[in-house]
Amino acid sequence: MAYSIMVSLKGKHLTLIRENKEIKKYNIAVGKIETPTLPGYFTIINKVPDPGGVYGAFWMGLSKPHYGIHGTNNPASIGKAVTLGCIRMHNKDILELSKMVIVGTSVIITT
Repeated sequence: MAYSIMVSLKGKHLTLIRENKEIKKYNIAVGKIETPTLPGYFTIINKVPDPGGVYGAFWMGLSKPHYGIHGTNNPASIGKAVTLGCIRMHNKDILELSKMVIVGTSVIITT
């Protein structure tokens, strides 16, 4: 059965969903005021292991150009509104998540 992802900007968490049930919840960082993470309906369009630098251990691109869910080289940023619009996760969390979701997985971002 396919997974989906729900992102709460206010709560700063990402929830993995399967069959309308919460499988796992992760703490995240979101966009800052000047470069917010925009709410909406998206899909994962690509998966890139070990992109390096600020993207940490893994990158999953969203259907909104230049936006994605990725790891970080700054774990202290998790739980804050500090990104350029992307959704940032601890490296161990993005690696775990990336093994469960596929290209085409729906991502719903809410305020």
